[in-house]
Amino acid sequence: MNISVVIPLLNEQESLSELHDWIAKIMQSNRFSYEIIFIDDGSTDDSWSTIMQLSQKDANVKGIRFLKNFGKSQALHAGFAKAEGDVVITMDADLQDNPEEIPDLYNMIVVNKFDLVSGWKKKRYDSVIAKNLPSKLFNWAARQTSGVKLHDFNCGLKAYNKNVIKNIDVSGEMHRYIPVLAKNAGFTKIGEKIVQHQARKYGVTKFGMERFINGFLDLITIWFLSRFGKRPMHLFGALGVLMFGIGFIFAFYLGIDKLFLNPTGRLITERPQFYIALTTMILGSQFFVAGFLGELILRSKTDKNRYLIKQELNF
Repeated sequence: MNISVVIPLLNEQESLSELHDWIAKIMQSNRFSYEIIFIDDGSTDDSWSTIMQLSQKDANVKGIRFLKNFGKSQALHAGFAKAEGDVVITMDADLQDNPEEIPDLYNMIVVNKFDLVSGWKKKRYDSVIAKNLPSKLFNWAARQTSGVKLHDFNCGLKAYNKNVIKNIDVSGEMHRYIPVLAKNAGFTKIGEKIVQHQARKYGVTKFGMERFINGFLDLITIWFLSRFGKRPMHLFGALGVLMFGIGFIFAFYLGIDKLFLNPTGRLITERPQFYIALTTMILGSQFFVAGFLGELILRSKTDKNRYLIKQELNF
């Protein structure tokens, strides 16, 4: 199979039929073998009924229905697990991503041998203050932190070599940072393509300003996990050594001073250096404990289901 199109969605009933017909037209005109995987992330409208109708008239349509809303990352994870195409395309269900971009994205993966190609919505039809400016700041911070030079990390329209999506773990809210996850896994040929962005035709956006706050917090998380996720003791142990060393130096100085230099001076407990030594040595010990606990958790953790699937279609 040439292409799997993975589409996570939440309450996008109005756009699904139009999106399906648009994708199918592109696939058939280019003679691609394909599948369209809709992941209903706990919709409360009739999105699932629409997906069922589409699957009945088109065997290329497949569906996954979550028991409740688990989030976009979990929806992508479920879709990636089921995808069979050599190239996997992700896009949003709100018609703001243009399916006309699919052939070029496919060629960049197959012909130009990119591991991943991310869309760049250079011209956007969103609110400047509510979305555009926060998005620019967010993308700048992501570039500086991750070293991945993309202009639009959060664009839903992306193309992947099948090996990428089968070897990365998208969890939590990490769908924004799939290029970073891919880079950390060793897939370094990451490209970018300017794509057409379209104004929302139906419904309202499901994302508010809080997603940018969560995005920055996730950026810190992924930076930490990429550097110390497999070896937490390297970070916490180093901090522990530093803090304990500072405390030990102060304690050693106080001991020498009291025993040899100024034995008739103030009591050690009356000197501020004593409390600096005590505090830093305690902090150093706590960092060591945190590192040991991190190592123990890392070695004993077991994978658990992060979402529950209520129903599947055509798999």
